[in-house]
Amino acid sequence: MMLESGKPRDECGVFGIFGHPEAAKLTYFGLYALQHRGQESAGIASYQDGVIHAHKAMGLVPDIFDDDIIAKLPGDTAIGQVRYSTTGGSSLINTQPFVVRHSKRTYALAHNGNLVNAHILRKELEDTGSIFQTTMDTEIFLHLLVKNLDLGFEGSLLKTVEKLQGAYSFVLLTSKGEMIGIKDPHGFRPLCIGKLDNGNYVLASETCALDLVEAEFVRQLEPGEIVIINKDGIRSIRTPVPEQKSFCIFEFIYFARPDSNIYGHNVYTMRKRMGKILARESHVDADLVMPFPDSGNYAAIGYAEQSKLPFEMAMIRNHYVGRTFIQPTQSMRDFGVRVKLNPIKSVLEGKKIVIVEDSIIRGTTAKTRVKALRELGVKEVHMRVSCPPHRFPCHYGIDFSSSGELVASGKTVEELRDFLGLDSLHYLSLPGLLESTNVENPESVFCKACFDGCYPVHFDGSVSKDCLELM
Repeated sequence: MMLESGKPRDECGVFGIFGHPEAAKLTYFGLYALQHRGQESAGIASYQDGVIHAHKAMGLVPDIFDDDIIAKLPGDTAIGQVRYSTTGGSSLINTQPFVVRHSKRTYALAHNGNLVNAHILRKELEDTGSIFQTTMDTEIFLHLLVKNLDLGFEGSLLKTVEKLQGAYSFVLLTSKGEMIGIKDPHGFRPLCIGKLDNGNYVLASETCALDLVEAEFVRQLEPGEIVIINKDGIRSIRTPVPEQKSFCIFEFIYFARPDSNIYGHNVYTMRKRMGKILARESHVDADLVMPFPDSGNYAAIGYAEQSKLPFEMAMIRNHYVGRTFIQPTQSMRDFGVRVKLNPIKSVLEGKKIVIVEDSIIRGTTAKTRVKALRELGVKEVHMRVSCPPHRFPCHYGIDFSSSGELVASGKTVEELRDFLGLDSLHYLSLPGLLESTNVENPESVFCKACFDGCYPVHFDGSVSKDCLELM
């Protein structure tokens, strides 16, 4: 698939399965379900008889793995990752799971998130003799782990996570056949536990992956929790956590698949609620409500239901656009937009329309699409966005790390309306967004830094997300 232009991208999705004779194959399916979380690369590492086998490459899951490759990943335990790079570049050397060998033992690690103190830890490690193979912050975890093994394996895990700052959900595989899940003390990124029919366990970024491998959802990992899964079952270790949790609220708005459940609530239903509250806050007299598919679909349904306006899929998405295609000539203006979405003129011409979007990040794609609708003969174009304006960069694993990348950071809503060529523009309020989650005391549960600038974990603002590549 082609990455959505102008849309934010999360770092990755992780999956692990313990105690199944077709572990690698089920990991393939788990990653397939999580493909929306990363389309740059994918990898699987499996365990059999003290040996970890791995295969990883650039590209999409079905393009990387086939039956012959899966057959070369034997064993009943496996982990995998789909990746979009935030820290560390997009290259084969930075693909995951990352595998290292130390003192006759092997470890494979997959990571979702971003360590904000990676540059500090890496310098400390290099100053004491560590040699790095990649530019990923993920590798730092493994260097710390093996340096602390004199404390024992569990002691080393605890000492290692004590040093890390930022967002991380890790899945770790060892050559002793153990699978470990680790979540940071603030709980930024999702990681859940599922149970197979045979009584063994699965770890996954989202519940949609559990559904595909027919695992029963057990629970989400708690912030600061480490779970160790081996032949004796599952054991939990809790580390100190702050009173304030910081789960990324943008998972609900955009990242998570709509059939996943988070905090006991279905994401599809949440997005509909966002649309309903948005309509309650900002009704407009119009002929129809429509999304820019697919990201705005579910909030648009909710907006239409609440406002009693007809819902139309008035733009048709081409689902078969590849990652690359023959480049158009210069005379074919806006080809990149039109090849993915094409409006239905007979539905839109002469109409007053409400477009519901889930977010506006850089604004370039929305501006081009609105211009195309004007040229088609749409009478009025109103836009409603199912989250507040993104005015602050993210340092915890989303790919906008500077205010300059955010069109709302330097403009008022009125200036944005004019920039995008709209008749009106309204964003869902932050109280409205929190209400839509249906979570008790949401102010104490979610990270909202991209909206309000209140960062739960301190970071060095002078260091970019690419700092590791420059060291």
